[in-house]
Amino acid sequence: MQKVLIGYCSKTGNTKKMADFITKGAKEEGVAVLCKSVEDISIEDLIGSDGIIMGSPTYYGSMTYEIKQLFDKSIKCHGKLEGKVGAAFTSSAYIGGGNETTILDILHAMLVHGMIIQGDCNTDHFGPVAINSPDELCRQKCERLGRRVARLIKHIAGKE
Repeated sequence: MQKVLIGYCSKTGNTKKMADFITKGAKEEGVAVLCKSVEDISIEDLIGSDGIIMGSPTYYGSMTYEIKQLFDKSIKCHGKLEGKVGAAFTSSAYIGGGNETTILDILHAMLVHGMIIQGDCNTDHFGPVAINSPDELCRQKCERLGRRVARLIKHIAGKE
């Protein structure tokens, strides 16, 4: 069975809520889901997943230290994440508060690992964004991301 790792850093609980919504969407597609706070994610979790969805609050237009630290540690598995599906999401206090740059920073790290990025042509193109607490529209976008990543990893594995 294909597995998706959903990692997050959440200072206020908003990013965790988003991770929970993404988890629900991925599970609807019949894949195994491991949803963890970034502090609890191991290099083995990264290697053992077919898809990795990472979420961070927006801090000065970028990911939090904890997310960056995980990517810095992931040098230990460089080359072993190639071909895995990646996606990102963020929460912020303001529209235009660095949301897209935060997501792009996460996606850049995934691209360095050779990961396949799941974008979306119909909604938040780079990944879901919550302004303050996730609302109903954000919930829908997060669940959509979980379903889309799950479908893509099944497609790549020939299990769709």
